[in-house]
Amino acid sequence: MRLDKYLKVARISKRRAVGKELADNDRVLINGRKAKPSSEVKEGDLVTIFFGQRELTIRVLKLAKQVSKSDAALMFEIIEEKVKNEDNFEESERNI
Repeated sequence: MRLDKYLKVARISKRRAVGKELADNDRVLINGRKAKPSSEVKEGDLVTIFFGQRELTIRVLKLAKQVSKSDAALMFEIIEEKVKNEDNFEESERNI
């Protein structure tokens, strides 16, 4: 499945165009490599997404063309989430 489509279906980004823009701006990595919007995502891949001050690393658990809102969370697991604090530039981490 295409990266931009996966980000939308899994509800990580609200629209496919947002996922495309993230990848076009080198803000998405798949298994540590820069990804294009058309990059293929497979089950087991580690995807790292940089949203402004936030860095989110997920593991792809399931691929589906369409899922309900409640089932979207079952498509991935959060491995790590980092948030940079603007005031003192410290990072807070959440490892799961």
